[in-house]
Amino acid sequence: MTLILLEALGALLVLLGIVWWTMFSGRKNGELAEEQKDGSGDTPPSAAPKHDTNDR
Repeated sequence: MTLILLEALGALLVLLGIVWWTMFSGRKNGELAEEQKDGSGDTPPSAAPKHDTNDR
């Protein structure tokens, strides 16, 4: 019974570690400012090609 509880505690610690890692490993300065999110900032818009779905 003790072994099962230790395994459950270990799995919980691993899960919490993964959640902690993903929450705090983002951008160094946080989220982008509003003017950069809509493409009107200093960064150019993505150069990815646009696909037309009506191209049949």
